Amino acid sequence: MAKGAKVTKAKEAKVKVEGKVTKAKEAKVKVEGKVTKVNHDIYIVEVALSNNKTATIEAHVSGKMRMNIIRILPGDTVVVEMSPTDLTRGLITYRK
Repeated sequence: MAKGAKVTKAKEAKVKVEGKVTKAKEAKVKVEGKVTKVNHDIYIVEVALSNNKTATIEAHVSGKMRMNIIRILPGDTVVVEMSPTDLTRGLITYRK
């Protein structure tokens, strides 16, 4: 970084969820689902959501689960966090 350069704070995006305006980072949708397909090479998992039998999403394994070497296999029940802006992708945060 150059001498005297200023670092500006990025503007926080605001999202409206359930009638409340919250920061985009705080507004996560948690959904439970069942793993249908696993690609271990790149940590991408296909998850069938429990609230809708036809919906499947792509989900990545969170960094804490990778660090602690928690394996995810087809048939496992997992908790997925999704952004309200893109409901086709998610982040697996917990395996039951």
